[in-house]
Amino acid sequence: MAQSVVGTETTGAAAKQQDPAAGLVFRRVGFGAEAVEYLRAWELQREVHTARAADEIPDTCLLLEHPPVYTAGRRTTDDERPLDGTPVIDIDRGGKITWHGPGQLVGYPILRLGQPIDVIAYVRRLEEALISACAEFGLETTRVEGRSGVWVLGDPAPPVPSGTGGLSLDLGGGLASPPAGVEQQEYDARLRGPEYAPSNAGQRGEDRKLAAIGVRISKGVTMHGFSLNCNPDNTWFDRIVPCGIRDAGVASLAEELGRDVTVEEVLPVVERHLEAEFGARA
Repeated sequence: MAQSVVGTETTGAAAKQQDPAAGLVFRRVGFGAEAVEYLRAWELQREVHTARAADEIPDTCLLLEHPPVYTAGRRTTDDERPLDGTPVIDIDRGGKITWHGPGQLVGYPILRLGQPIDVIAYVRRLEEALISACAEFGLETTRVEGRSGVWVLGDPAPPVPSGTGGLSLDLGGGLASPPAGVEQQEYDARLRGPEYAPSNAGQRGEDRKLAAIGVRISKGVTMHGFSLNCNPDNTWFDRIVPCGIRDAGVASLAEELGRDVTVEEVLPVVERHLEAEFGARA
């Protein structure tokens, strides 16, 4: 697990901390034994956001780990929440439900966006920084059309048998048709057993999400951000429908690379690529 780093900044120059026109400032808020409770981090985000919106500080990225917690964006539906009634914190970001916890690097970039504001372009830049960071560890990741975040692609789909007219009823990912008498909208693959859980997607050869992104823009300044799975216990995702996606799963750097990859190891690499993407000023 990552070493404890509380409240430190990694830019070095004191003048840069006070100059709103300076490049990106990183604040390592808390890791490992000093992991930051979600509600405290959310309060800190709002404090930093207020200061950035007033041009009192430069663009700032909070980096941290959370103790285990489920958070739900505005689009989360009831059937995507934990089956066992585990508490969920509802928040004001976009996207749906996800999990945060030990072994996951969480980043909250609080940045002033240029005009006209292009939220999609901002998300793509976040994805690009994380894709580049993963490549530095030797893992090829990509985007999936229509789905934000950073993905490891699954196995290619098998060829369609001749004589079917190009129609395939294979839903993929073990999501076979529901049992007789069960309506489609009530059917939940999680009820079929652990082999269909999101954490087993790699064994099934499905696409799997390595990093999730959910953002909010207020007063031209970003909030919330990304979570990158380094070496978490991904079975936490099995209680929910991560990001509302039922036909894919989750991944981690450690699982994909076949070795332990800690938050501490990943942290400076992600900082470097975020700096390359967002730190420059014209």
